[in-house]
Amino acid sequence: MKHLIIIFSAVLAITLSTESCRTTKHISKAIAPKDSVVNIIPENTSAADSLKMIQATMAKLQSHYIDYKTFNAKIKVEYEDSKGKQPDITAVVRIIKDSAIWVSLSATILNFEVYRMLITKDSVILMNKRDKEVQYRSLDYLQDVTEIPFDYKTIQDILIGNPIFLDSNVVSYKKVDSKILVSTIGQFFKNLLTLSDDNNLLLHSKLDDVDVNRNRTADITYDDFENKNGIDFSTYREITVSEKNKLDIRMNYKQYEFNKELSVSFSIPKNFKRK
Repeated sequence: MKHLIIIFSAVLAITLSTESCRTTKHISKAIAPKDSVVNIIPENTSAADSLKMIQATMAKLQSHYIDYKTFNAKIKVEYEDSKGKQPDITAVVRIIKDSAIWVSLSATILNFEVYRMLITKDSVILMNKRDKEVQYRSLDYLQDVTEIPFDYKTIQDILIGNPIFLDSNVVSYKKVDSKILVSTIGQFFKNLLTLSDDNNLLLHSKLDDVDVNRNRTADITYDDFENKNGIDFSTYREITVSEKNKLDIRMNYKQYEFNKELSVSFSIPKNFKRK
């Protein structure tokens, strides 16, 4: 019964958040030799010029941050785990920023709505239309289902395409061919960003949990950008999460629009069982 929920919850919750405290010792251990960051000062560049370069890069990256009031999209979701490729899902997503995320999940091959979800900052309602059941849970429930803790804002940013866990503490900067590599370290995560050299669009994010005991990583690739009304939007994403097992997700945005009037009403039939 939970299969489709688990799949799309994983799409929503691809984060590496953790609530436990980390120590400086853990952070230093997280930067393994194979992931060693490059010198923050580019060759033949003064420290002052290097700092200006980094500040300008991060400012331009921030300028691509998508601000909006509402978002509506139809997404084809492909999913593959240790058991192989799973059936495709069609997801219809409606977001009222910082308020509610409404999701309809259908089995693509059947074109039949199976699940509906309403996510707020502190709660989740899961409606199983096939079995005529509805579940009321706290937001922590999705963390338990996916075993990937997250918060409401991160769910929004994943769906919109904004950077996640982007810390201001830049520890490395390097230009490679037509790309810019920037590494940041926050209290919980190391984030290696790949940006386009021409306009600093986010192309890839590699997240590593600083708690090496978890050995948890996520790779997010952003591709097929479109610019409508001044918004650079990635219409194709690839997300890979690995710890003990590997999870591959591909999200293809077939339709999307910002700042249109939309409804997130969530009516539940009286004959549905409450759980």
